[in-house]
Amino acid sequence: MTPLKILRPRTHNLCDSPAFEEALKAAAENADDVDRHARFPKEAIGALKRAGALGWFLPAGANARLEQLAEATFELSRRCSATGMVFAMHQIQVASLVRHGGHSSWMNGYLRRLDEEQRLIASATSELGVGGNMRKSLASLESDGDRFKFEKKATTISYGAHADDILSTMRRSPEADSGDQVLVLTHFSEMEREPMGEWDTLGMRGTCSPGFTIRAKCLADQVLPVPFATIAAETMVPVSHVLWGHVWLGIATEAFDRAQSFVRVQARQDPGKTPPTASKLAELSVCIHQFRTLVSTALAEYVKLLDTENAAHLSSVGYAVRINNFKVAASELAVEICQGALRICGFLGYKNGGQYSVGRHLRDAHSAALMIANDRILATNASLLTVYRDTI
Repeated sequence: MTPLKILRPRTHNLCDSPAFEEALKAAAENADDVDRHARFPKEAIGALKRAGALGWFLPAGANARLEQLAEATFELSRRCSATGMVFAMHQIQVASLVRHGGHSSWMNGYLRRLDEEQRLIASATSELGVGGNMRKSLASLESDGDRFKFEKKATTISYGAHADDILSTMRRSPEADSGDQVLVLTHFSEMEREPMGEWDTLGMRGTCSPGFTIRAKCLADQVLPVPFATIAAETMVPVSHVLWGHVWLGIATEAFDRAQSFVRVQARQDPGKTPPTASKLAELSVCIHQFRTLVSTALAEYVKLLDTENAAHLSSVGYAVRINNFKVAASELAVEICQGALRICGFLGYKNGGQYSVGRHLRDAHSAALMIANDRILATNASLLTVYRDTI
C-alpha cells in the first residue's frame, strides 16, 4: 500500500532547508574575518541567494510569513550579525515593495526578476542636511521629459557598493514640503554614484554602508504610488524594528550562550561547587528571557494588526508609541546582555577570537541605539504622549 503523501505548504520549515543551513555555516565560518576586515559577508549572502532566500517574502517566491523571516534573521545573526542585518534590511525593502509597490507591469516584472535573479535591495532614507530624520528630505523628483531625475546625498546606504537596486526617499517634487515624500526604486547599474567617506566603524563592520551621492533617472512606475508616510507607518518602521529586534536578539543570545559555556566549564573543573560566575549567569538569564518575550510580543502584535480589520491601527498614535518603545528597549537589552556576558567570561571574553570571545557581539550591539537614534525616538514619543489619551 502506497503511504499517504502529506503535502506541506511551500513556506514550511524554510530555515531547516539544506540550502539555508549552508548559509548559516558560511555566516559562522566567516564572521570574525568579515568583522576584522570590515568586508561584505559575500560567502553567506551568496549562499542565501542560492537558497532563494532574497525572494522568500514574494508571493511568487516562497510566500513566507514575517515570522519565518524573523526566525531566519535571528539564526543568521547568531552566527554573523552583519549577515543577519543585511538579510533583514533587504527583507524590509521587499516588504515595502510587496505591500505598496502597486501592480504596474513594470513593478510586476521587477518582482519576478527579484526572485529569479535574487537581486539585493539597499536602502537610502538618510540624507545630508536633515539631521538623521528619515521623515524629511531635501532631494526631490524633477520632471525630465517622460522620466524623472533626482540627486541625493545619502549619508549611509545599506551595503550600497554590493546591492543591485536601491529604494530612496525624496520629496515628491521640487515644490513639495520636506515631509511630502515618495519612495523610488532604481537600479544601481543605471545610476551615478560618488562615495562620501569610508565605512570604518566600531561594530556592524561587515554591513559596509558608507554614504554616496546618487544621481538617477526613473520611470513613473518606479515611484511607489503610496505616500512614504503611509509606507513608513504601516510597513517600513514596524518591520524594521521587528527584524532588527531579531538581529539584536540573535547577537545577545550568542553572547549569553558563550557565557553559559564558560560557566559550565568552570563548574566541571571544580565538581560539587557552584562557580561564582553562576549567579551572574542566573541574573543574565532573566534579561535574555525578558528580551525573548519582548521580541516575540512585538512580532505577534504587528502580525495581528496586519489583518485587514486591524490595519488602520498601524497608523495610530498608540501603536507608534508601542513600536518605538520596543525598539528602544530591545536596543538597550542587547547591550546589557553582551556586557553581562563579557563580565562572566572575563579576559577570555575580552580577547578577540576564541570560543568565549564576545567583543564583536558587544561592539555590534552598540549599533542598535544608533539605528534611528534612541534620543530621536524618545523625543517623538514625548510629543505623541502629550496628545495621546488612552492607555499604552
